[in-house]
Amino acid sequence: MAREIILDTETTGFDPKTGDRLVEIGCIEVVDFMPTGRSFHEYCDPLRDMPAEAEKVHGLSSAFLTGKPKFHEIADRFLEFVGDSPVIAHNAAFDRQFVNFELEKCGRAPVPESRWVDTLAMAKKRFPGMYNSLDALCKRFKISLDSRDKHGALIDAHLLAEVYLELQGGKERALELTQVVAATAVSAARAGSYGARPRPLAPRSTEEERQIHAAFVRKNLKDKAVWIQFGVGVVVAEG
Repeated sequence: MAREIILDTETTGFDPKTGDRLVEIGCIEVVDFMPTGRSFHEYCDPLRDMPAEAEKVHGLSSAFLTGKPKFHEIADRFLEFVGDSPVIAHNAAFDRQFVNFELEKCGRAPVPESRWVDTLAMAKKRFPGMYNSLDALCKRFKISLDSRDKHGALIDAHLLAEVYLELQGGKERALELTQVVAATAVSAARAGSYGARPRPLAPRSTEEERQIHAAFVRKNLKDKAVWIQFGVGVVVAEG
């Protein structure tokens, strides 16, 4: 299974070398392009004022950020969450410069450039000459933006996870992965990898319910039922 980290940041501006700082970082874990539910999210006190232009974008004020953890206080937990996985970001060079600036500032090793994957570059290759911002890609892929009215690192990371899946092949890719997992489970069961239960579970369905389900499979799914395709049949009674 391929583990990756989808990452987004919010900042006070465009360049840490001129005094701008990271103020929010959001990461979600994906395995085989699908979110697992694990995430990392922190606001950081930048120890400086928040420019009005930046606040209009993400809505994070100096008053809100004052007293939040400093980046050095969250650095180790961030690195532990990321581990050695690839990091996926939209316009990755922007996020990378801020993340690595903050890491180096507190004496931690930067995340190597070779581990960063840029979805903006992927989108430009797929949609040359088109507008490829995160918002534009969400609209193109019909991904709802109702969850936010301003940019936010964790919200945008979740949106980017959906965009990343689409850039990798979309729902068809997700179905393909699901079928691979199902096939693997079936193969393991056939090989007896798990062994028989010492105390088999009693059926949770009634005979009538099983017959209704069998009739549904026969009428609607026919030979397209996944478990039939992989040789794990349901008894489809005639009549």
